[in-house]
Amino acid sequence: MDVRATGTSVSAGPIEVRIGEEQPRVFAAAFHIGRAAECEVAIPNSYVSRMHARVAPEAGGWRVTDLNSSNGIFWRGNRVAEVLIAASEVVRLGIEGPELAFRVQEPPKPASDMEAYVKRYFQEPAEGEAVGEHTRYIRMAYAQVQSQQKQAHTKQKRILFGAIGGLALIGLMVGLYALRLQREAQHQRELARNIFYAMKSLDVEIATAEQAAMTADPAKGQATVARYEGRRREMQQNYDQFLATLHIYDAKSTEQHRLILRVARIFGECELDMPPDFENEVMRYIKMWQSTGRFARDVQAARDKGYTRTIPDALLSRGLPVQFFYLAMQESDFDPYRSGPLTRKGYAKGMWQFIPETAVKYGLHLGPLVDLGRADPGDERDHAEKATDAATRYIQTLYSTDAQASGLLVMACYNWGEGQVLPLVRGMPANPRERNFWKLLANHRDQIPKETYDYVFYITSAAVIGENPRLFGFDFDNPLEAR
Repeated sequence: MDVRATGTSVSAGPIEVRIGEEQPRVFAAAFHIGRAAECEVAIPNSYVSRMHARVAPEAGGWRVTDLNSSNGIFWRGNRVAEVLIAASEVVRLGIEGPELAFRVQEPPKPASDMEAYVKRYFQEPAEGEAVGEHTRYIRMAYAQVQSQQKQAHTKQKRILFGAIGGLALIGLMVGLYALRLQREAQHQRELARNIFYAMKSLDVEIATAEQAAMTADPAKGQATVARYEGRRREMQQNYDQFLATLHIYDAKSTEQHRLILRVARIFGECELDMPPDFENEVMRYIKMWQSTGRFARDVQAARDKGYTRTIPDALLSRGLPVQFFYLAMQESDFDPYRSGPLTRKGYAKGMWQFIPETAVKYGLHLGPLVDLGRADPGDERDHAEKATDAATRYIQTLYSTDAQASGLLVMACYNWGEGQVLPLVRGMPANPRERNFWKLLANHRDQIPKETYDYVFYITSAAVIGENPRLFGFDFDNPLEAR
């Protein structure tokens, strides 16, 4: 795994290495880090192997490479095989070992080569030489100046020569500045991605800690959750600042576009990585909702039964997006007595359409009519409040394990987890950057069942409509705002 810690540069200067409060050491050539005395950076620590890591310069920075050490190297909380450091970064040896602060010094700036520019713009063109219009213009201007120089004063010749050279330099500087802006924008996008996926990794830890708090030590678990949430708020602020700089939610874009970006982000997908056809697909499913009266009927039914308050409250209590409300809409139209078709796992029942096996796993008692496709007063799947509690716990489990904090993957797994989808998901790397819905679409689009594909896009498009129903032709406001 090649991890780029910060932005890139053309060539690297010397690198400083500092351990704790020690004075930094400066290296200009490759060196080794380890417990052995022959290492240039010797660290007597039980987490450090004899030959733990090698640090070597290359184009773009210095690469820290793990030498198959016992405890590995860690960057931003993740164990990695190597890290390319272009500016400054902290790397830990072992999960609880010593931290090393690296800083790459600026390389010496090369002297300007005016001779190259003079040769390009002012020499006689070679036979058959192809040049750009800008270069041709400068050469023509210079040739004219040369003819005038024969009768001009020495001072005049210097002024004219300087003016032409200045034009060339200005053109060069403008081009270099534009290139610099482009590279800075690319660098900022990559930094924003790093922050986003670090947030999602933290979301997984928060969901795991919340689950542990309910079953083990609640006080300790809640303290851990509070600490994680504080860190996440800081990361969220940094991410928002990057998005503002990159103009992702530009005022010139349509409100529909901004809503789709916002809902994708709410469900744990990075706006910067959104596939180019995703927005068109969401709009296609929005038109399907608009073509029937189902959306308005379901929202009204949920309001009448108080579900626009109870379901979001249950989701928030688990740290989940309230927009999972629309998962129940897609499953049952908020009908607490809905029975699905018979499957090899039995009948799915209730507002959240639990099959018997999953219902029992999450503490719901089955009724005497479990083998019949009809409502059952003795079956807790038909009890809206209990079924909602079980559903939010099930969603939270998927969110913190298989889905890696991707709400869209949660939907896919919820719909057909035990079939074709869950094996595809579990075959992806277990981190939010590589295991998310964007990656699932990119790598396995042809293997995703149509039912699951429709399911995810119906829920996502319903959530987009729900953020501003009037924008899409409905005569009511966001049903989740008045809870």
